[in-house]
Amino acid sequence: MARILVVEDNAANMKLAVFLLEREGHEVMQAGDAEAGIRLARDAHPELILMDVQLPGMDGLAATRLLKNDAATRDIRIVALTALAMSGDRERIEAACCDGYLAKPYGHAQLSETVRRILGRGDARAE
Repeated sequence: MARILVVEDNAANMKLAVFLLEREGHEVMQAGDAEAGIRLARDAHPELILMDVQLPGMDGLAATRLLKNDAATRDIRIVALTALAMSGDRERIEAACCDGYLAKPYGHAQLSETVRRILGRGDARAE
């Protein structure tokens, strides 16, 4: 299975993501803010990052842009986790070079399918 980094500041959302991913057999790392997530991504090189968009301090889209502009981390797949459902949000997520996005709240089937799609086909976009 995959090594996955979850960057999420909400404890309940983090607990759910970790539980669901570990249940699928993935190795899960956790970061509570963008800066910690960037450090972990650079140090551990996960195959996938699930990045909350609304984080304290630096937001998830800014963190994604930094990671995608860094030669050491640009190939890591990143899925934005967002509760945003406003017009233009999908375009902002794609403009930040996210490889896909997953709307909150999500269920086990949605998370599992998104992870499989993003890791299974390099050019797929999660919706």
